[in-house]
Parts: sequence; C-alpha cells; structure tokens
Amino acid sequence: MFTGIVEALGHITNIREDNTNKHFTLTAPFTQELKIDQSVAHNGVCLTVVSINEDTYTVTAIDETLKKTNLNSLKVGEVVNLERCMLANGRFDGHVVQGHVDQTAVCESVTDEQGSWVFTFRYDASHGNVTVEKGSICVNGISLTVFNSEVDRFSVAIIPFTYEHTNLHQVKPGDTVNLEFDIIGKYVARLLGK
Repeated sequence: MFTGIVEALGHITNIREDNTNKHFTLTAPFTQELKIDQSVAHNGVCLTVVSINEDTYTVTAIDETLKKTNLNSLKVGEVVNLERCMLANGRFDGHVVQGHVDQTAVCESVTDEQGSWVFTFRYDASHGNVTVEKGSICVNGISLTVFNSEVDRFSVAIIPFTYEHTNLHQVKPGDTVNLEFDIIGKYVARLLGK
C-alpha cells in the first residue's frame, strides 16, 4: 500500500524489452536501501524490484501493465515519481493508494497561476471511473485533491514544492499520465452499479 506522497525522482538508465515485457533500470536516492522483491510505485504503478546492481535497480512491467499505463512511452533519461510501500508504523500523509493504475488521462492544459499551477486532465469516462469535488485522485503516483470535477475531466492545483519535486514540471498539454481513482469512490460506484 502507498500514500501518494512521492519520495524521490528516479532516473531511467536502461530499458530492455523481453518478449512482451519491459525491464526498467533506474537510479534513485534510496537504491542502497532496496531489497529484491520489494514493491516500489513508479508513476503510481506498483512494480517489484527484481535486481539491484550497486547504484541501480531493475523492475519489470508486463504487457497488461504496459497497455494500461504510461510506462510504455517512457524513454532512457526520463524521470519517474517513486514511492516505496508504506511502513506499518508510518504517518498517512496522502490517501490510500494501491499502486494499481485504473487508466490513463491526457493533460489538456497547464496554467501558471503566479505561485501555483493548475493542471486539467481528460479521461475516458466509459471505464466507469469518477472523481468528486474535493476528493482524492492519484496522478502519476501523486496524491492530489480534485476540483472542477466533471464526467470526463478534472483539475488539480499544484504548489511549488510538488511541482519541483515530482515529474509534473515536465508534463505538458497532450502528455499522458497515470490515474488511480480513490478506492472508496470505486467501491461506492460499484455498489451503485455505475
């Protein structure tokens, strides 16, 4: 389980294709603390550490994951948002995040508000996912608060710290991001047959 509080940015140093899988090798500030078989969220996608080699580690994404997330479009040199799984005695600073991306969204606009930024994202509502005003959403692994909630789009306001310490500073209109909708909202929608 994760909280959507990005711990670090990871730099992709290698991508290796293996049949329908992709193996991503990254550097991160906490690489030396990782263990084989540990879960780490990459842009909100929970992936398992399969190898560690000095200052790099490798995770594998299967075809299903590559089809439903933005991981398939990543390139060597790009950065991803990283979060290790939550410790049982940790503080819950974000919201309940499983690391299971529901779908992707496209950035429609980025507005500089002279001290903050407003990002608007559009997603395919036919998947049955919903946002609610002032509810939680996980965008590229970042726990954020929704406003301007509509049937197929929403906005989030980003403070300077989040802008600088996540890969949102690289997201521009037309880019694809990963979305994990609030788990409570998903259960409510399911119960109501939405």
